[in-house]
Amino acid sequence: MSDTPALSSFSSRLPLSRAALDRDHLSRAGGIDALLDDARTRAIVLHEGRALLATPTTLAILPPSVVPQAALAVYLGRTTTAAADLPQGTPIVALAVDSTDGFDELDDIPAGPAQWGDLRRIGARLDERDAGLFTQALAILNWHTVSRFSPVAGVETQPAQAGWVRRDETGKEFFPRTDAAVIVGVLDDDDRLLLGSNASWEANRFSLLAGFVEPGESLEAAVIREVFEESGVRVEHPQYLGSQPWPFPASLMVGFEARVAPGADTTGRPDGEEIIAQRWFSRAELTAAVEAGEVLLPGPTSIARAIIEHWYGGEIADGSRA
Repeated sequence: MSDTPALSSFSSRLPLSRAALDRDHLSRAGGIDALLDDARTRAIVLHEGRALLATPTTLAILPPSVVPQAALAVYLGRTTTAAADLPQGTPIVALAVDSTDGFDELDDIPAGPAQWGDLRRIGARLDERDAGLFTQALAILNWHTVSRFSPVAGVETQPAQAGWVRRDETGKEFFPRTDAAVIVGVLDDDDRLLLGSNASWEANRFSLLAGFVEPGESLEAAVIREVFEESGVRVEHPQYLGSQPWPFPASLMVGFEARVAPGADTTGRPDGEEIIAQRWFSRAELTAAVEAGEVLLPGPTSIARAIIEHWYGGEIADGSRA
């Protein structure tokens, strides 16, 4: 019971774990057409992974009938709270469009060029409802993008169950899948935090060690294996902190802290392929490195940032929340 307040406090740091929606799975069986014909239904619109915005920090929520040429519709659920723009219980669908043509002239968004938002950049600035809608919509639409053909027979599949199933011509059904990944705050006996720099990032960007869970592996075993593979450091007794969906394209990031095993070498060795540099930081050292521009941290939408700030003891001022 003593861990409950700490876990609750950590969960509040996770922008993409928020939601204000009843996923209403029973209504999926009625199909998408009935929902699109319902005058109460409203839609959010995505194009190539970006969502149409009403303001820099709010999604555009539109009657489906005004959206030009939607290529795919998925039912997300019903709002659980009342707001100035939507009553409680409003059905919400996600519409994927192949083109942004026609959106500049819509009466339901501000005049001028339509604005499209990237979840990585704006997720932490969206309210609970919009963060949940964008995250869910992006995840399910990404699944549709890679699931057009049956992995069994190779034939084309079609959406069913209001977008939550794809079915091939034989009637075989395929359901969305999520890839589990662990992400770890590694601490030594001096309470320093280990950060690594990925080969695909700019040289001064650092984050936590992370990796996908392998078949037949527990989350805790994945923590120990991934940390050693990427850094050469042995850890033990991983402690769960919280989880956050990361629909880029289909991950669930499961956050842990883990301590270096007694007697283990903390010098470490980056694997040289994925992790090309690693550094241990005290809180004072990380503050100085960020202020000097020597270290760029993950953005405030990520669980990596939440774990770092959980260890740090508060928000790190680096301008990323401006």
